[in-house]
Amino acid sequence: MGLSDWFSEFCSSIQVQDGGTISTRYKNITSRLNTDFWNTTSDTSHSLYVGSYGRNTAIQGFSDLDMIFRLPYSEYEKYNNYSGNGQSAMLQAVKTSIEKTYSTTSIRADGQVIVVPFNDGISFEVVPAFNNKNDSFTYPDANNGGSWKVTNPKPEIQAIRDRNNACNGNLVPLCRMMRAWKRKWEVPIGGLLIDTFAYQFIESWQYRDKSYFYYDYMCRDFFKWMAEQDADQEYWKAPGSGQYVYGKGLFQYKGKRCYNISIEAIAHETATPKQEWSAKQKWRDIFGTDFPN
Repeated sequence: MGLSDWFSEFCSSIQVQDGGTISTRYKNITSRLNTDFWNTTSDTSHSLYVGSYGRNTAIQGFSDLDMIFRLPYSEYEKYNNYSGNGQSAMLQAVKTSIEKTYSTTSIRADGQVIVVPFNDGISFEVVPAFNNKNDSFTYPDANNGGSWKVTNPKPEIQAIRDRNNACNGNLVPLCRMMRAWKRKWEVPIGGLLIDTFAYQFIESWQYRDKSYFYYDYMCRDFFKWMAEQDADQEYWKAPGSGQYVYGKGLFQYKGKRCYNISIEAIAHETATPKQEWSAKQKWRDIFGTDFPN
């Protein structure tokens, strides 16, 4: 089994495996909310996967699945006219609806979302929202007395999809591999920032249209690119939407560490004779035990 097979197997092993279960829950929640707010039992209307799952960059073992459920504008008018915290009241109304389907689950309203935890470790985070004319969404924030915020996930989802297609399907695997690295190295970086970096990096990477055979170079060069990001920079602009994505801490040092380890891995791959076992151990140092042994 050669280099191309290692990375192909690795990328397959970190793909989300329980999509059927996720889809069932998503449809159950959607159908319940549609019944209560739209007078329809549709299990697809008014809902949208967002976050890493919506961008197709989540990996197996992820914990939070984000979904937006669009409410009728009349609900906005109702809760916007509250004398108190209408946003909190709206979240409670959505929570009460979901509890009709998942009555034994410890559902809670948490600031901007309804959290629906399941016993396999995945929590659905349902964002009730209203469609704006530009296809962005207004959603409630119950913190600090209540306010309305805006999010714009659709252009982000489309931008990732378009660039992935333009790069021979290499962008999404890069986003996923870097989530495995984040998990292994406990890197203080959010998923959207990983996707933003990968999106920016791969646009001008010279082998962006190649195959798994170049994934060792892709990881090496991406770690170098990350390590060279300005440590004083506070935010970056998300693909598609241009929304600000704030950093959570310094990731550059761990990026540089893994750049150096990837150089060692490639040296083992290209040695004469090849030192494949040693190379794979280096990649496992970077990505963890999902990388083939």
